[in-house]
Amino acid sequence: MPSVLFVLTGADHWTLNDGTTHPTGFWAEELATPHRVFTQAGFDIAFATPGGVAPTVDPASLTAEYNGGQDQADAVASYLAAIDETLRIPARLEDTVPTSYDVVFYPGGHGPMEDLAVNEASGRLLTSALDSGTQVAVLCHAPAALLPARREDGSWPFAGYRMTGFSNAEETQGGLADKAPWLLEDRLVELGAEYAAAEPWSSHTVHDRTLHTGQNPGSSEQLAREIVAAL
Repeated sequence: MPSVLFVLTGADHWTLNDGTTHPTGFWAEELATPHRVFTQAGFDIAFATPGGVAPTVDPASLTAEYNGGQDQADAVASYLAAIDETLRIPARLEDTVPTSYDVVFYPGGHGPMEDLAVNEASGRLLTSALDSGTQVAVLCHAPAALLPARREDGSWPFAGYRMTGFSNAEETQGGLADKAPWLLEDRLVELGAEYAAAEPWSSHTVHDRTLHTGQNPGSSEQLAREIVAAL
């Protein structure tokens, strides 16, 4: 059966440009929805985090406000509770071999902006996955994990790839753009990505070779279903 490795942030905060911290972690829908799609498709699923720490769910991602109502918020929380036994004992990212999996999937939340954006082990994993033909998927803020990837000559392996991710417009509307030390869209463009965004908060995915990217939480299901179709 196909196998997927979910790589989750180990951070529980995002350090803002004034030195204060914003509580965060992984975004609930961005894990729960793809996990459900992959489970229904018969995928074998594993988890990894930097250092093997238990991942933290962003508290905002469990609220009715960010789930279109309390019923959906409860459904997401219930799904995460059902997989908690394996979710809270992830493998160490540093020890994982991406070629052991058909898919490497990074959910977002602001957590990746804190740790995965500067994690060299994650960068090496993504470069190896790209070179081996493993399907790579990064969602919302998770394209931040692409930033530390480098080849031996120092070049960025994702230069020239078409991709999307959480946009400057969405960060602005979310109220954190003026507090952010940097913006994801800006960094991707600076490194040579062919970045494209749709209207804020609309479902939008971009597929280029074996790289699959989703713009925001609302893109979670579409991105996961495209991965299933690709396999």
